[in-house]
Amino acid sequence: MLEADLEEVITSNFSMIGSDALTRVKDGILDKGKPHPRAYGTFPKVIKEFVVDKELLTLEAAIKKMTSMPAQKLGLSDRGKIAPNLIADLVVFELNQIKDRSTYSNPHQYAQGIKHLLVNGQFVIKDYQQNNNLPGKVLCPV
Repeated sequence: MLEADLEEVITSNFSMIGSDALTRVKDGILDKGKPHPRAYGTFPKVIKEFVVDKELLTLEAAIKKMTSMPAQKLGLSDRGKIAPNLIADLVVFELNQIKDRSTYSNPHQYAQGIKHLLVNGQFVIKDYQQNNNLPGKVLCPV
């Protein structure tokens, strides 16, 4: 892939941002093998590289491409936006600290700069510390 092609696609009003990586956890059964770094760092990488460093996307545009656009396309009407009665999948991060740390040689590395992460309204990361809470579930659009 050429960087210029990637930049053209990612800045298009029609593109969304997602990952085809499997769920991973640094410790336990899901830490086996050498997954692609995107398994841990797709979204932090986009924010750091295309929003902060290259300024090709606004933060708002990047977040929309990662949240409401895919949710709408997949028919997940209760996700992708912050509004009453919607599922709370939220991340609070430090814009100037967010960074993908996963590499090809050492892929099992969580991103830095994530202060809080809520999945289905429950904390998975609170004050930069991951807990053992696993509130995620497989989503099947209706």
